[in-house]
Amino acid sequence: MANKLTFSRRQLLQGMASIAALTPRGRVFASEGPATAPRERLFPFRYSDVKLTGGPLKAQFDRVHASYLTLNEDSLLKELRIRAGIPAPGEYMGGWYDRDGFAPGHCFGQFISGLARFANATGDEPTRAKTQRLVEGFAATIAQDGYCYPSQKASTNFPAYNYDKYVVGLLDAYEFAGVASALPTLAHATQGALRYMPPRALDRYHDPHPQGADDESYTLGENCFYAYEVTGEKQYLEMAKKFLLNVTYFDPLSRGENVLPGRHAYSHCNALSSAARAYLVLGDPKYLDTIRNAWDMIETTQQFASGGWGPNEEFVEPHKGKLGESLIGTHKHFETPCGSYAHLKLARYLLRFTGEACYGDGLERVLYNTVLGAKDPDGDGRFFYYSDYHATAQKRYYPEKWPCCAGTLPQVVADYMISAYFRSPDGIYVNLFVPSEVSWKIADQPVRLIQTTNYPESESTELRLEIPAPAEFTVFVRIPGWLQSPAQISVNGKDASVAAEPRSFAVIRRVWRNNDTIQVTLPFSLRKQPIDERHPNLVALTRGPLLLVALDPQLKIDSNQLNAHGGLTANSRTGQGLQLKAVHEDLRFVPFYIVGEQSYTTYLDLA
Repeated sequence: MANKLTFSRRQLLQGMASIAALTPRGRVFASEGPATAPRERLFPFRYSDVKLTGGPLKAQFDRVHASYLTLNEDSLLKELRIRAGIPAPGEYMGGWYDRDGFAPGHCFGQFISGLARFANATGDEPTRAKTQRLVEGFAATIAQDGYCYPSQKASTNFPAYNYDKYVVGLLDAYEFAGVASALPTLAHATQGALRYMPPRALDRYHDPHPQGADDESYTLGENCFYAYEVTGEKQYLEMAKKFLLNVTYFDPLSRGENVLPGRHAYSHCNALSSAARAYLVLGDPKYLDTIRNAWDMIETTQQFASGGWGPNEEFVEPHKGKLGESLIGTHKHFETPCGSYAHLKLARYLLRFTGEACYGDGLERVLYNTVLGAKDPDGDGRFFYYSDYHATAQKRYYPEKWPCCAGTLPQVVADYMISAYFRSPDGIYVNLFVPSEVSWKIADQPVRLIQTTNYPESESTELRLEIPAPAEFTVFVRIPGWLQSPAQISVNGKDASVAAEPRSFAVIRRVWRNNDTIQVTLPFSLRKQPIDERHPNLVALTRGPLLLVALDPQLKIDSNQLNAHGGLTANSRTGQGLQLKAVHEDLRFVPFYIVGEQSYTTYLDLA
């Protein structure tokens, strides 16, 4: 079956160079739809193709990787082993994860997934080996009939939710950590899980559910399609199609009907990745319309200046001032690691399908202003959950141990690698400006692009190519939509004379030679962003891609203090990033991502 799938896709993409670099392990996907033009304009790199070499993204990547390497394997497996009747050493995890917790064992599969991605990204053998031990430990607990949940009472375990995490963890272990036993383990667990799945996708808060409102069967499609793509087994394809939330969600979204308000924000954003995978595999343009329309609705009616959304974990009714009202009504403004994971996945799918730079802008905005600013895990099960945009807020841990964001944090941070660059038949797309290296092949010869920058503290970056012999291809550079003055692009010190309009990719095509360099400057500017149309005087300050927050500020200030030409000046660039200071008042602004234990205010009320 694998050879048949590969041959079919190779026919579809005939003429593309270095196809093995475009998908994990050289795997390519069968199409269930008509044999038309490819559905992807851009293609992801493998985690191992990209290396972060410095800057705040790498610092967080390294810290989170190190944190998850310390997870106690016996504790992770304890309740599974008890249920299986085998020795179960180790301490209980506590919090949501335990037998009496909110969702026992809920993020076990995500821990495997995150570790597998880190293993592929770093080549670290201890990380790969830990991934394998967890897969094998899990396999040993699965009952003969396939029962795979921690408790004997599947109704308390969110069976669809847990199974979804098992699927992605086992597939990632196979794809990115080379754990061959992961696929038969998935088949065995699927045998037992099917008995506890609903007959179709049940919409949270909109359908009665035998396992309770929180079981998210409507997110299953994405990873079932993934299982079909990896294995070729039709069972997973049929499951994927069965769990698409068409009638109440995807169909109206595809027609432009905004059905987001009132829905659980993270999981329904995450469900959009099932529509994306459906488009990739099935080819129905309805699903592309669904995700494009939903993205536009989120961007124009739901987002704070950070790019985050979903106060109290719900999409709000648009144009009613609900975002502004939430500033005094809650401290739970954005479910950060989870919401970022869903948002960045959706942005990557849209980039792949359309090649449009606006989705890279949205990815960058959420990355730098939400998950990059998350507090690190404390080592004892405490995690950062909500970004808080309430006045004089502080970054805090969620009160219970091992919440859902404990599972998505390693996945979203490992995914920094595959968010930075994309491939196309014509060349390479530079999506993020981050100190990094990426390697691929052009006409069977190796090419490496080395990016050197202090972005986002600096507004410039340099791209240098290492190539053994001259080769003609295109370097596409994202020109952000937040620009208010022209981007500057030069090649080897000379003006490149290429179009560089905001919300586009600049196209630089030439015969490249070893050590050719591209210099890019993206002039930063200060911008005031009202929270919504009902509250025009509640504004956040942004500079370039960054949300700036005021430290210990007055809550009302003169609008002239936010005038980019007179009110605020850059007074220091520290190891912690840029700081701005008001000329006449003791009012300091810093990027949200560098805030530690200080109190801060995101939105200021202009007098």
